[in-house]
Amino acid sequence: MNLNPTGRVGALCWAAAAPIFLVASLVTGLRWREPTYSWALHNISDLGNAHCGVWDTTRPRYVCSPWHPLMNAAMLTTGVLLAAGLLLTWRLLGCGGVVRSAQALLLVAAGGYALAALYPADADENLHVLGAFLIMGLGNVGLLLAGFAPGTTTLGRWRPLTLTAGLIALVGTVLFFAQQGVGIGVGGMERVAVLPFPLWACCLGVLLAERPASQPRSNPSKVH
Repeated sequence: MNLNPTGRVGALCWAAAAPIFLVASLVTGLRWREPTYSWALHNISDLGNAHCGVWDTTRPRYVCSPWHPLMNAAMLTTGVLLAAGLLLTWRLLGCGGVVRSAQALLLVAAGGYALAALYPADADENLHVLGAFLIMGLGNVGLLLAGFAPGTTTLGRWRPLTLTAGLIALVGTVLFFAQQGVGIGVGGMERVAVLPFPLWACCLGVLLAERPASQPRSNPSKVH
């Protein structure tokens, strides 16, 4: 199936979301001095905390993120791009209960990015945790569900990619909430839980964008 202009814009939104999130995470983390930022020890949320100090009673750690506005802006942008990609490719990905349920859950997850960005953990922990739950809980269920889309749909054509991303994300979510680092640290496990959705969306966006544009229908010539 060829891609219409609306779908192409949606695919490009998806393709851009993960790079923006990852680059902002890297740049913001590099600005940490004392302590240096550790992807194994520190949470993603630590990059967005607005104040310096010891954080988290479960895993106490000193957090000081000078460029937290960059991270929060990037997280908000990621949520907007993921949501835009979903809405603009809504009909393109197929129809039916499985597809629509997966899309709805992933849309909720995109809203979770926005919620976590607007309410850093040290500003409103309850709303921030809610945003994280929408991403890692409902969103990853939606991602796995998308892997069961009928093979006749556009979404179903990439079932192996989607199922792999969904399974990795859910395993990462369970281990992260259990505070089990399994050799990569709890902070690393959080990334296993969070990154599959935007990375999957990026891959799917690139695959969709490579499709040829749909051609406008031409009226047949009248025979006189």
